[in-house]
Amino acid sequence: MTQGAGQGPAMRTETLRDFRVPVAEPVPYGVPGALPEEAPVYGEYPAYYGEGAPLPPQPSVPPQPSGPPQPPMGQAPASGGPAPADGDVTGEGYDEGYTPTQRDLPVISRGGPGDTVQVQYVPQESPAAGPGPLYVVGDVHGYLDELVHELQAQGLIDADRHWSAGNARIWFLGDFTDRGPDGIGVIDLVMRLSAEAAAAGGYCKALMGNHELLLIGAKRFGDTPVASGAGTATFQAAWLLNGGQRTDMERLEDVHLQWMQRLDAAVLEDGHLLLHSDTTAYLDYGDSVEDVNDTIHELLNRNDADITWDLFRKFTKRFAFRDEETGPQAVRELLDTYGGGRVVHGHSPIPYLLGEVGTEDGDASRGPEAVNGPHVYAEGLAIAMDGGVTMAGKLLVVQLPLND
Repeated sequence: MTQGAGQGPAMRTETLRDFRVPVAEPVPYGVPGALPEEAPVYGEYPAYYGEGAPLPPQPSVPPQPSGPPQPPMGQAPASGGPAPADGDVTGEGYDEGYTPTQRDLPVISRGGPGDTVQVQYVPQESPAAGPGPLYVVGDVHGYLDELVHELQAQGLIDADRHWSAGNARIWFLGDFTDRGPDGIGVIDLVMRLSAEAAAAGGYCKALMGNHELLLIGAKRFGDTPVASGAGTATFQAAWLLNGGQRTDMERLEDVHLQWMQRLDAAVLEDGHLLLHSDTTAYLDYGDSVEDVNDTIHELLNRNDADITWDLFRKFTKRFAFRDEETGPQAVRELLDTYGGGRVVHGHSPIPYLLGEVGTEDGDASRGPEAVNGPHVYAEGLAIAMDGGVTMAGKLLVVQLPLND
C-alpha cells in the first residue's frame, strides 16, 4: 500500500508552535491556574490544522477427516492456531481441482474504491509449534511508509508487505490515524496482516487508542454538541484540531469503523500489561482486563455522543506515571488490579515524558531530541512506546521482554 493518493510527503516542523496548542478558556492544562487533575481533551500535543462482486464458482471440497468443530472461515481458533479454510469461500486464481487446506493463508484485499474487504487464500508453510516472539508497535498516526520500513527491518513483513514472521505475535498500541498522510492505509495493512498472521500460527492484534475513539465520534456524531470540561464541543472540531485528515474520512468505510469499535482497550501478554494511554482511567471501567474491555465495548454500542466523548476525554489524559514520587505508585495500582509486572503504553511521546518539549517553564529553546528506542521509567515499571513519529521522532517496533 502507498500513502494516500494525491497527497504530498508529510511535512513535519520542530517549531514551538507544533508543541503548544492555543486552547480557549479556561486556562490550558499545564499553565498556572489550571486544574492539575483535568487534562485537556484535545489539542494537548502537536495539533496540526491543517458490496463487493460475487466470488467465482468454486471447486468441490472432498470430505474432511472428523475432528473438533472449526470456527467460521477467516477466524482464528481460540487456541491461536491457523484459521481453517472453508471450501465454500476461496479466492481467484486456483488451478482446476485445487482444494484449500488448513495451511492456506487468508489475505484481506480491496478491489477498488467502495469495495468491501475480500478474503483470498494463499499457500503458507506449516506454523511452528508454540507461541513466537512478542512485539509491540507504538503510535503510527498515519505514517504508513515508516511503519512498513520498521516492520520490514524487523523481518515481520516481506518486500511485498505480507506477513513473513511465522508464529510471531504483534500488538499495536493504538492511534492509527490523524496527523500523518494515510491512516486508512495503516488500518488496511493491519487488518490484512491480522489474517495472514493467524494462518501462520502467530497473530497481529491492536488496542484502541484515543484517536480511534475520536475518529469513531467524528464519523458518527459530526457537529453534534457534546458537554466538555471547557464548555460545548463537537467531535468534528476536536478531530480536525488533532490532525484529522479529510482524505481518511473520505475513505473511511463501515468495515473500518466496525474493526475499530471492536478493539480491546487493555490486554495482559507475557507479564506485560499493554495499554494505549499512560493514565489510570482504566480503573474506572472494571477490576479485570476482561471487565474493562467488555464495559468499553458496551458503552460504545450505545451510540451516544456524550458517552463516547467521555471515553475519549478519559483516554486522552496522560503523564500519570511521569512524576518521580507518584508515578510508580500509579503503575503499581494498575498492575495490582490487572496483573503483570510492567505497563507498556503509547499515547505520550517520549520527548514529552523526558520534558524536552512543551516544558511548563516556557523554555522555547528545547526541541525534541532523537528517539532511538523505548523509554523505561517509573522505577522500571513502565515502558513508553510512542517515539514521536509526528514530531520528527521514530516509529517504534520493539520485541519484548525489553532488556534494559
